[in-house]
Amino acid sequence: MNIEQIFEKRLDRNINGVVKAEQTDDASAWIELDEYVITRELEGHLRHFFESYVPATGPERIRMENKIGVWVSGFFGSGKSHFIKILSYLLSNRKVSHNGTERHAYTFFEDKIKDALFLADINKAVHHPTEVILFNIDSRANVDDKEDAILKVFLKVFNERVGYCADFPHIAHLERELAKRGQYEAFKTAFSTITESSWEKERDSYYFISDEMAEALSQATGQSVDASRQWVEQLDKNFPLDINNFCQWVKEWLDENGKNILFMVDEVGQFIGKNTQMMLKLQTITENLGVICGGRAWVIVTSQADINAAIGGMSSRDGQDFSKIQGRFSTRLQLSSSNTSEVIQKRLLVKTDAAKPALAKVWLEKGDILRNQLAFDPTTTASLRTYTCEEEFIDNYRLSRGTTRFCRRFLSLSGPKVPPVNS
Repeated sequence: MNIEQIFEKRLDRNINGVVKAEQTDDASAWIELDEYVITRELEGHLRHFFESYVPATGPERIRMENKIGVWVSGFFGSGKSHFIKILSYLLSNRKVSHNGTERHAYTFFEDKIKDALFLADINKAVHHPTEVILFNIDSRANVDDKEDAILKVFLKVFNERVGYCADFPHIAHLERELAKRGQYEAFKTAFSTITESSWEKERDSYYFISDEMAEALSQATGQSVDASRQWVEQLDKNFPLDINNFCQWVKEWLDENGKNILFMVDEVGQFIGKNTQMMLKLQTITENLGVICGGRAWVIVTSQADINAAIGGMSSRDGQDFSKIQGRFSTRLQLSSSNTSEVIQKRLLVKTDAAKPALAKVWLEKGDILRNQLAFDPTTTASLRTYTCEEEFIDNYRLSRGTTRFCRRFLSLSGPKVPPVNS
């Protein structure tokens, strides 16, 4: 029996060492969903999340307006980025395909979770119409935005998702206003006729097509070309960027589409750092989204530090009151990497039915030798101990019980970033 015949999953399959929020192609999504290991700790976190979120999918959601924030914390290697990515697949009920087979994200969990009542809660949340926007805030932010960076990124990803211009919020505002008046499609049609190109293709270069924009606006709205040109020239100056307006735009979209919306923000703690103003912006965005959208808009963030540690230094240093953000992020999930061995065992080391008796025979014949070869002296830490029985040998082969912990300790000394075990 060769090595490939021992393991249930192909050894040459692609496994991403680090989870990336933007990497959501079908091949990656299928592997992440199929191979996600729900440890006892992770099941507890999932239960906590859905206990908090499920009320927001029904009539009682209005009472959730002050509890729409979820703070997911954990150091490198804890799998927090993978956790919210899996949540994003679940809550959008993402459909993925692999080798001609299509499955919704929820179906992957029917085999992973045995509690029927818990599955029913997940099913209720999954089948409520929901728009999920998952993004790494650092990769979407403009370094020149400073304290406004968080608001601008939230607006950017929202505009992008609903089909408006992502890079220029004042252009998106024009599109939004035209849509409210029922003139957006007429504008796009007129622009296409004038330029022989689509509006979506050309709008990021609007500086070079202002005359064509003005003419298309004139045709769509019925106003003069001069008035339309003046409108175009004043777009940037007249754009009302503030948190309240952003939340109102989100509410209008929710009212029109009958959905919930989740902003899932990876590594927000690292992005904010010690910037008090950014933390206050996040606090205000979360507060206003909750109140204005009536519990239908949620903010889920990840951070290395838990929320108390993240804001503790700021409060004492700058005298700011962050009690509101603590209240808004009432759901707090702190992940650890304590289940490394279980994840590796279930994701990488699962054996074929044919391999199990063959390995049992090896243990029967050479178990004593293996125990002695892998034994350390009595002063060695217990995390490096050897196999103790046949079942452990079969489950962990080709690694010894302590190898995974030893490797993670070694890697932690080699650099700050250790890939998450569940990624």
